[in-house]
Amino acid sequence: LIYAFIFVSTGASTMEKKLAEYKCDTNDAICLKLVRFPEDVDDDGTTFHPEYSHQTFGDDEVAFGYKGLQIQLFYTAGNLSTLFKVKYSSTVTEMFDCVEPDDVEGKIREIVPAGFTCNTDDFVSLLEKEANFKPFGTLLHSYTVHSEEAGELTYQIHKANITCPGFQEYHERLQTFLMWFIETASFIDADDDRWDFFLVFEKYNKDGETHYATVGYMTVYNYYVYPDKTRPRVSQMLILPPFQGEGHGAQLLEAVHRFYCSLPKVQDITVIFFFLSEDPSENYVKLRDYVLVKLCQGLPSFAADKLHLGFSADMVNEAQDKLKINKKHARRVYEILRLRATDMSDEEKAREYRLEVKKRLFGPYRKNQRELAKMRKCLRPEELVSHMNQMDTRTQHEELEKSYQVVVEDYRRIIERLATQA
Repeated sequence: LIYAFIFVSTGASTMEKKLAEYKCDTNDAICLKLVRFPEDVDDDGTTFHPEYSHQTFGDDEVAFGYKGLQIQLFYTAGNLSTLFKVKYSSTVTEMFDCVEPDDVEGKIREIVPAGFTCNTDDFVSLLEKEANFKPFGTLLHSYTVHSEEAGELTYQIHKANITCPGFQEYHERLQTFLMWFIETASFIDADDDRWDFFLVFEKYNKDGETHYATVGYMTVYNYYVYPDKTRPRVSQMLILPPFQGEGHGAQLLEAVHRFYCSLPKVQDITVIFFFLSEDPSENYVKLRDYVLVKLCQGLPSFAADKLHLGFSADMVNEAQDKLKINKKHARRVYEILRLRATDMSDEEKAREYRLEVKKRLFGPYRKNQRELAKMRKCLRPEELVSHMNQMDTRTQHEELEKSYQVVVEDYRRIIERLATQA
């Protein structure tokens, strides 16, 4: 009986090892491209991969049943016409008749809109039509970025809406990238006319003709504010990986902010469930802080000689009236600009600044103290001790200091970035 158990156990272990050979990491298997030239199709240097695939392939981000799995999702650079192909060297069915591989193609078809091609030659022929592709909507802003390889590159930011001819189909292709690069993404109801779309394109020359390549985009929802205002809220923002780290996110956010500032009916501009997660993403907050500081630093109320006097009503009102910035965001702008204007080697000035920032950070801890006072009236002694342990004053001070150090480090990075852009 013991021998039989060992035999069965060893056999099962061998089976598991063989089956494990047919597991593929879907983040590696999915190959994405933005194709400008026919030679890009076979050039591995133009390939990029998802950061996430769990929404399609489960939390493990694994596809079972294939060896050498490659899921090709290639897009023409401008119009985003799509090639979709699934390639592999073998399937699990070839070794185990009774085991079925995952329906990889079916899972991808749930995301990619109809109209794609599965034939490489047909896809390459679509590149000839790219010269006909023109950016949607109204041009808001143009800017250049210097590249050591290509020299001065020109970019444009356009505002579009769902009524632009051809835009709905284009947006359905564009939003597929969200699934691979935003952790909790989902598709929006683009038929709602309260959505605004802001698109970034690179303008480039190919064979003597002007072409446009999709760089990234932002969606903004216009909420109603009684009685006659709107509150635009950023919902999604994505700069595609080949263009990340080049400053396009800041250019886009600033252009969008300036656009809404020009509209008298706008109350303020903020963010709603950014990237469709519960809180604004950390990267977005840093980007927003940078852009808002850049916009506010020229306002009289934020002048260097006013900063040491503290956060004022003039700052709140001017930021609101001229730039549609709410009080919470104006406060962060003030703290960043005051840090820039403060000699932190001066012990007294550094202490004043530290206390000013910690006063804001202490808000949540002060709320805990109020909650504790209420608990004293209704909790049994043993329950109260449990909650008091969670709110230990010493621990609060330690956490407050950690929070302060993190905030100041983030502020310093923004100040450094502003200095390099000056």
